[in-house]
Amino acid sequence: MMKKRSALLVSVGFAALWGSAAAGPALADFTNGPTSVAPLAKRLEDAVVNIATSQTVKGPAGNPLPKVPKGAPFEDFFDDFFNKRGGVPHGDRKVSSLGSGFVIDGKEGLIVTNNHVIEGAEEIDINFHDGSKLVVEKIIGRDTKADLALLKVSPKKPLADVKFGPSSGIDVGDWVMAIGNPFGLGGSVSLGIISAKSRDINSGPYDDYLQTDAAINKGNSGGPLFNMNGEVIGVNTAIISPTGGSIGIGFAVPSDTVAKVIDQLKQYGEVRRGWLGVKIQTVTEDIAETLGLPENTGALVAAVTPGSPASKAGLEAGDVILRFDGKDVTTMRGLPKMVAQAEVGQAVDLELLRKGQKQNAQVTVGRLEDDDDNASDLKNDLGKDADPKGSAIIGLTLSPLSDDLRKKYNLDDKIKGVVVEQVDPQSPAASKGLKPGDVIVEAAQDSVSEPDDVAKSVEKVKKAGRKAVLLRVEDGKGDLRFVAVPLS
Repeated sequence: MMKKRSALLVSVGFAALWGSAAAGPALADFTNGPTSVAPLAKRLEDAVVNIATSQTVKGPAGNPLPKVPKGAPFEDFFDDFFNKRGGVPHGDRKVSSLGSGFVIDGKEGLIVTNNHVIEGAEEIDINFHDGSKLVVEKIIGRDTKADLALLKVSPKKPLADVKFGPSSGIDVGDWVMAIGNPFGLGGSVSLGIISAKSRDINSGPYDDYLQTDAAINKGNSGGPLFNMNGEVIGVNTAIISPTGGSIGIGFAVPSDTVAKVIDQLKQYGEVRRGWLGVKIQTVTEDIAETLGLPENTGALVAAVTPGSPASKAGLEAGDVILRFDGKDVTTMRGLPKMVAQAEVGQAVDLELLRKGQKQNAQVTVGRLEDDDDNASDLKNDLGKDADPKGSAIIGLTLSPLSDDLRKKYNLDDKIKGVVVEQVDPQSPAASKGLKPGDVIVEAAQDSVSEPDDVAKSVEKVKKAGRKAVLLRVEDGKGDLRFVAVPLS
């Protein structure tokens, strides 16, 4: 079971990467693990901090009281014990939590941690390795999407601090060392390796975690992951654990992401992410076959927001974005990460595939607002069949749009195309989630307004030797998506 940022069992602390293939000794020297990490731990421990927070919570503490039926034999006993003798307090109460963090600027007193460690806190205390304590005087900024926060204290003398290193230089198999505050045990050290990179744990649109088997437990969140040079290459954020303890699967936000977020928090007190203004979806195997592309190549544009940077650059629904700013877009989820890290106002070159032809475009990156969604899975649900009428094509009963049908399916006047009135439950179209009320806007990337238009597109696809026809579909909510419907 996945324990995420806000859950009780989310990990808190930090791991330190001990070795790097680029900078470390030969692999043969480490067949049985490093001899000792004591010098590295001793050098870094003063920059690692324990974070204690407190907040006031309304309502009764602890678990709910047992409910005793009216007239039950022990009703008087329970009333007397829990009410007359104090029982469980019912007023506001203080609750506390523990986490980890690290100092990145000893003179200014700047400390990095996870946002979920300090979320909702009224008081934040920073406990140092030498036993001293400082109170956080200001939360400079926080970013919920990357789960990071930047805190400020006022030290009487410069604090020990650490620097960021490049997470891009870390390899699977490199040693990692964790120093943190697991279960409130400050200054704990554990050792492991980088188990995987670019992990997506479905916590947000920008998931790109480092995975480590270094022991990370509750209380370690917000702590740093170091390389063997003592540079921070990640911030520990989550674990997978059915018990709440470490089972060797922990995740850290890569330093390449952290450094950019923290820099913006220092400059602006907020994060300013790039934005294109497109809804995208994965190029699945069946969609790839209709486009003549390898599976998981690029990001398929399902819709373009009017007036957005993508719209101004001439992007169209049906385009497949293959490269962004000189970098290959190998998966749908890769594009939002690239766009988010692009500088707002920057002119970026794109490579597109449009109706089988590669094209180049240039887009000026806009700014992502909190309510914008730069990446949509564009999921849909199966609906009930309607009364049969119209023309039946690839398991779909289709009709031209009319005022009555717009009213029946709550379709906006701006929607153009052919409406689905019935879906054969045994057809491939049903398995792809098409449902009554959906409107086919395009078939094989050609606009359609009559059922015959869809039929002609299907025949064209068959003659070309394709196994599926690519439909662009819009529902009553205005959500657009591409669906590749097999022809058999």
